[in-house]
Amino acid sequence: MILTKYKEGCPPGPARRAGLMPQAERIPTNLRTLMIVEVLGRSDGAMTATEINSALGLPKQTVHRLCTTLEAAGFLMRQGSNSKRYLPARRLRDLGAGLLFSSHSHIARHQVLLDVARQVRETVNFVVPEETGMSYLDRVETDWPFRIQLPVGTNVPFHCTASGKAYMASLPPATRRGFVAGLDLERLTARTHTSAEPLLDDLALTARRGYALDDEEFMDGMVAIAVPVVDAKGRYVASLAFHGPVQRISIEHAIARKEVLLDGARRLRDALLGT
Repeated sequence: MILTKYKEGCPPGPARRAGLMPQAERIPTNLRTLMIVEVLGRSDGAMTATEINSALGLPKQTVHRLCTTLEAAGFLMRQGSNSKRYLPARRLRDLGAGLLFSSHSHIARHQVLLDVARQVRETVNFVVPEETGMSYLDRVETDWPFRIQLPVGTNVPFHCTASGKAYMASLPPATRRGFVAGLDLERLTARTHTSAEPLLDDLALTARRGYALDDEEFMDGMVAIAVPVVDAKGRYVASLAFHGPVQRISIEHAIARKEVLLDGARRLRDALLGT
């Protein structure tokens, strides 16, 4: 059984394949540029603007103009001085190499999450703050058939989640108080903090002990624990958390495994931040 809770964020889905996108004239210019680069990057040879456009279905003059702009900016180059065929130029190759290199960060992060999940045997999350709440950036699902599912991209409140409280506890006390004052402390369960002072007391305790708890404050029947991931200067970067149903784990059970999370946070710092 899988329980789902809270709305998912609304990031755009994977781009539809070139040539299948209706109303191509409405595609923003910056996206058109990326689509041209994508088509050329998938090709095994140089392509003319007309050949590129055969996969896109954009106005012909638009593709020619954008190819000329990309060439002038150093992202594309001609196959020869008088050729109409385009190849990736140095800036585009450098961009591709940089993106490929940066993927090691995701791989390193996910490997740490996999190891933490193996030890705690619950769903493990890497969560970052955004303007509207905490966002699940990466996760490893538990292999238990009964689990609480909060997919990548889910956006959850600050005030009643372990990851959100870990973030708020990292703020200086005065900043923390101002932050809490601006929140809508919506009641989601009977245990949700709906007034500032109890929440601030909880955050002060969280800051002292180094981990945050969600004791069925976000969802009835779910508990969670989170610790901060910090950079080399001790500044908050993200929350590392795990959660599960009360039928299988308790708050005491979660606290007993906090060292696994703390060790995972140190390893994330070392792997991702080069400390």
